[in-house]
Amino acid sequence: MKKAKPFVIPPDGKVPPGETMDIRYTVSENYLGDPVRIPVTIINGKNPGPCAFLSAASHGDELNGIEIIRKVAHEWDPNDLYGTIICLPVLNVPAFLAQQRYVPTSSEDLNRSFPGIRTGKSIKRMAYSIFKSFIKPCDFGIDFHTSTRGRSNMLHVLADLSDENVAQLANSFGSNIIIDGTGPSGTLRRSASEAGIPSITVELGEAHRFQHDLIEKALIGLKSVFSAYSVRPTNSVNWPGWRAVISSKEDTWLRSSVGGIVNLNCNPGELIEEGSVVCTITNPFKKDIEDVVSPFTGLIVGLLQNPIVRPGDPICHLVTLDEKTIAEYHASKQK
Repeated sequence: MKKAKPFVIPPDGKVPPGETMDIRYTVSENYLGDPVRIPVTIINGKNPGPCAFLSAASHGDELNGIEIIRKVAHEWDPNDLYGTIICLPVLNVPAFLAQQRYVPTSSEDLNRSFPGIRTGKSIKRMAYSIFKSFIKPCDFGIDFHTSTRGRSNMLHVLADLSDENVAQLANSFGSNIIIDGTGPSGTLRRSASEAGIPSITVELGEAHRFQHDLIEKALIGLKSVFSAYSVRPTNSVNWPGWRAVISSKEDTWLRSSVGGIVNLNCNPGELIEEGSVVCTITNPFKKDIEDVVSPFTGLIVGLLQNPIVRPGDPICHLVTLDEKTIAEYHASKQK
């Protein structure tokens, strides 16, 4: 039988098969010349198999993915694994320390900077170091995100389904919603996929919080992926009961036409009928009431959480479902 090999950590560190190692890896320096280091856990399985990355907090205030990856890193036994899992719970350490979405000194977006440039500006060098050291060795990967502050997402997957290897990965995660598209240039999942490393983004919840119900759902998705890829063969491939694939060109954001205070009538993950009131917007005196109405029957993927808006602010991310999927949705709620 083929033997597992040590995983090599640049420049010359090694993680033997059947072991887990925590490291702090230098990706940049601050203004004092001190190292900027990201936490990395390498789980090198006792048995040979594929290599996968799990990443989170490329936006520093997106916390749900951190807890998902920590649970994998410190609760999964390498003796049960076939292959290697590279756990990257906090990619953007400067933004994480400031609890901001972007790098605080420059407002740059790490998740628009991959695969990076070795001799580029600071954020590009950071992206290059992460990509070269921990993404390129992999066979596939999953990047976790939440909505931005003031909004929340139901758990769903973003994936370029025109790539059959990415489609296989997206389907194995077992989410109800997959939004199909290449994604913006510079995102980790697009850059990795273009480099031949099939990758997806998993969106769940809101910033600045651990939402344990969503974290547990994401862990079910991860177990499904690693079972499907025989990394952790537990026969736990997950079918969520119903699924809709939505083109990124066809999803809809409902926006406010007025400013005011919002009273919501629904939650992420709920189906809302055409003509139903998503929310009501009033002024501080509860006058000048305006109802925001759903233009079609659809599923609420993302929703405002901060209950104040200006004209043009997004309120609701809504996607259409066909009749068959709507029937499957209702059947799943009756179980």
